[in-house]
Amino acid sequence: MKYSIQEIAKIIRATHRTLNDGVIERLLIDSRMLSFPETTLFFALKTRTNDGHRYLFELYRLGVRSFVVNHEPAEARMMPDANFLVVTDVLAAMQSLAAYHRKRFQIPVIGITGSNGKTIVKELLYQLLHADFNIVRSPRSYNSQIGAPLSVWQMDERHTLGIFEAGISQPDEMEKLQRIILPTIGIITNIGEAHQENFASATQKCLEKLSLFTDSDVVIYNADDDFIASSLDKAYLSHKAVGWSRRDSEAPLYIKSIQKKESTTELRCEMLDREHVYEIPFTDDASIEDVIHCIALMLYLKPTSLENKQIFSELEPVAMRLEVKEGINGCQLINDTYNSDINSLDIALDFQLSRRAGKPLKTTIVISDILQSGMLPKTLYRKVAELLRRKHVERIIGIGRDLKEYAAAFEIPEKEFYLTTDEFIHSPSIRSFDHELVLLKGSRVFHFERITELLEKKVHETVLEVNLDAVVHNFNYFRSRLRRETKMVCMVKAFGYGAGAYEVARTLQEHRCDYLAVAVADEGEALRKEGITIPIMVMDPEFSSFNTLFEYRLEPEVYSFRLLEALIHEAGRRGITSYPIHIKFDTGMHRLGFQPEDVPAICQRLSSQSELAVRSTFSHLVGSDSAEHDDFTRRQFQLFTDAASQLEHGLGYSILRHILNSAGIERFGEQQMDMVRLGISLYGISATDRDSRRLQPVSSLRTTILQIQIVPAGDSVGYGRRTYLQRPSRIAIIPIGYADGMDRHLGNGVGQVLIGGHRCPTVGNICMDLCMIDVTDTDAKEGDSVTIFGPGLPVSEMAERLGTIPYEVLTSISPRVKRIYYKE
Repeated sequence: MKYSIQEIAKIIRATHRTLNDGVIERLLIDSRMLSFPETTLFFALKTRTNDGHRYLFELYRLGVRSFVVNHEPAEARMMPDANFLVVTDVLAAMQSLAAYHRKRFQIPVIGITGSNGKTIVKELLYQLLHADFNIVRSPRSYNSQIGAPLSVWQMDERHTLGIFEAGISQPDEMEKLQRIILPTIGIITNIGEAHQENFASATQKCLEKLSLFTDSDVVIYNADDDFIASSLDKAYLSHKAVGWSRRDSEAPLYIKSIQKKESTTELRCEMLDREHVYEIPFTDDASIEDVIHCIALMLYLKPTSLENKQIFSELEPVAMRLEVKEGINGCQLINDTYNSDINSLDIALDFQLSRRAGKPLKTTIVISDILQSGMLPKTLYRKVAELLRRKHVERIIGIGRDLKEYAAAFEIPEKEFYLTTDEFIHSPSIRSFDHELVLLKGSRVFHFERITELLEKKVHETVLEVNLDAVVHNFNYFRSRLRRETKMVCMVKAFGYGAGAYEVARTLQEHRCDYLAVAVADEGEALRKEGITIPIMVMDPEFSSFNTLFEYRLEPEVYSFRLLEALIHEAGRRGITSYPIHIKFDTGMHRLGFQPEDVPAICQRLSSQSELAVRSTFSHLVGSDSAEHDDFTRRQFQLFTDAASQLEHGLGYSILRHILNSAGIERFGEQQMDMVRLGISLYGISATDRDSRRLQPVSSLRTTILQIQIVPAGDSVGYGRRTYLQRPSRIAIIPIGYADGMDRHLGNGVGQVLIGGHRCPTVGNICMDLCMIDVTDTDAKEGDSVTIFGPGLPVSEMAERLGTIPYEVLTSISPRVKRIYYKE
């Protein structure tokens, strides 16, 4: 849909000077995601950690001419043909525009809310209904105050059904989403504990979610959930409610039986006075309930669609994650087959572009035909071609009849097209990938997992999964606890606490972290070579690393006069002036650092030279995680504050001060000074347990069952015959050992793993490459996934069993364990 800038100004009630003509088709909130500047309207949103007004001139230089702002920028005179729509609340203006846009369409719109399963239900509905409707839906999990308006903005005259998610974390948020989405049909999945801390009660949270359906014609729900049923009564929505039930045979949709088989489940349903049997390719309870929600929705929306039993048997799992994997021949793979439409393509290309920055990798896309787009193929692939051009894609491999037919639309240096995935796999091109950043974007029917398998670097089946969204969540959570002007240093030393320094650093750089910190210069060098440009502090610089420090603009901690003199000499030899350093004081750790009484001598030496300039001063807390050391911690604060004040006074210029580590941020926020250092808590492990429920674990260590042995009672298992079985047992062998980071002390029942939701103890000694697990009391089978630590089995528990700390467990994961990075 297109709007004139004059129309938009009226809709959002903006004040403005004379407006230059302009047509708007796209809304933008992140300057890094710009694709089509000529038809883009940028909303300069303000958050606790950033302000979109900072990027107005940069966007103007890139061709954007229309902006929604709180105030005109100082550079307005340098932007003569720009349109500035001035509003009091930029986010509210974007929401108002989306709400106006939504009211232009008289089509069924499904609104989905609940604590879990919203995205899964949305995507399953898309699979089940896309043959009957031209569907517009939320990309990924765009369900927030910002995501919902961006989702609804996608609606145009081609669409015949909308499916949108709505997620809230605070009271009074749903009213805004209701006006934007305006669902005619509602689904509430369930009510769990997510964001419970922000509501007075579970009832308050449920009623808030149900307010999404104020103007809906019907609400689909699980009638066996007494809490939701009661809440519907309290919300005066029971007259609109259509419930499905496993208990009540009079329900509109009665689930007569659920029979789980090895890899499928049979649902026997009664509806419309008939019995229907569906076989679905899921056996977990959550997926079964999600499918039942879909059946109930289809019963209301289009009952005839339920006659097609095949679409249920062909349902595919919803891949919630965009994964980054190591590929063959120096390639990196971005696997994204979650959404196959032009909107999700735009998002995936932005992610690819961010991952390329500063790296000598060719940008390649392997893409299939985009199905059920609602556009004429000629129009669709012109848009796709233009998008790829603007995102600087250098090589395209197109697979599908339509892509091959419209190949001429793609003006890309390297291009090749195939009718089928099989044709591409058997072509010489499958072996031609070399140092490329490859985005795999395929519709499900093209089975791109076959391509992924061929391009992925082969390593053993033990992997460390790293959730980049969790990194962002934890980073933003601690940002929210600080003053806006307080800077943050994020620790990415020791290979990013085992998670992989580059991907964590890249994610932090994208979210405008102020500083990174590494232990030694080599770690900083590796990040610079991968394209990391933000300041990097080296906490333990060695005298042999000076060349690396200066070559890669790494900022050293300085802890002694000997190191200070050597750095002054080396900087002078290179003709460098005002090189940033960080002065460390020892206030009680008694590790590295100047003594507070050294301040006069430090100032005297620094004042007599011009090679170095102090960027910050800091100290390390000894026991900030424990209340028993609080008196000592307060003494450290006083010693450091006095030394820092004397240093700044003696130098005659301002410097940053920082002393808080993760535990310090959690317990002594009033001492945040100018900067804080976020370490273990960035990776989802609360340093004090105060914030453990608010943090998200970043790393999960997983493997698979190689074999299951049936071992009689009385036999021993493993080296040294340390464990003898007391009963006939099923023993699973998994490919992880002490060479991978599975500590040998976890053997003989000390450690546990998670298989299919069951905790299973280790048996016998841990071997170098393998270990054995007792799965007698489970239905585990060969090939099943095994969680060593992750959701349901926190790394802190493993550390406790070992009598150590999570730091040691995380940093002990071997480099031979493949890291897989993903985001929702």
